[in-house]
Amino acid sequence: MVSVRGLTKRYGEVPVFRDVSLDVAAGEFVAIVGESGVGKSTLLNCMAGLDQWDAGSVTVAGNNLADLDDDARALLRREKLGFVFQAFHVLPHLDVAQNVGLPLLLLKRPDPGRVAQVLAEVGLDGLAARLPQELSGGQLQRVAIARALVHRPRLLLADEPTGNLDPGTATRVLDVLHDQARASGAALVLVTHSAAAAGRADRILQLREDGVA
Repeated sequence: MVSVRGLTKRYGEVPVFRDVSLDVAAGEFVAIVGESGVGKSTLLNCMAGLDQWDAGSVTVAGNNLADLDDDARALLRREKLGFVFQAFHVLPHLDVAQNVGLPLLLLKRPDPGRVAQVLAEVGLDGLAARLPQELSGGQLQRVAIARALVHRPRLLLADEPTGNLDPGTATRVLDVLHDQARASGAALVLVTHSAAAAGRADRILQLREDGVA
């Protein structure tokens, strides 16, 4: 589903990481861990085609991102990727159903039934008309997960999705993320500092400046 080969990222002359290679298959759950500042979030952004890199390649669903211009990358993200951010990034002026349905709207295939289905699957049934400010942190993160899943992506990227949550809520959110990715057959890549979160993965990769192990 996603293949990274010899990826190198620098800020000026300072390397963030270099020679990173990894593969994640459809239906596989991989956690990426590492010290702060080693570039875990940057690697995830490169895998999504949101950041540029200095050497190496990223291939998603058979598409070499280096061969795609910005518009083509955006279309690939819209169709094939789901991204769960630590800070939720829900739109405050849209209700829960509108936030979750946004990816389908952008794809010009609105589907209220699918929105209702995924809201029920993440435990938000009955909250479709609520605004974000009326929700708890755990509920907001589940909105973000539902939004990332609603268009049935083939690759799901999650950047510290439990970092702002208490342990009990974090466990429930991870349950939803893992179960829904598994049910849809999506490849799931999780960046985390949490040993408990990483322990849920099929594989754990340690990101270092000189690659992954």
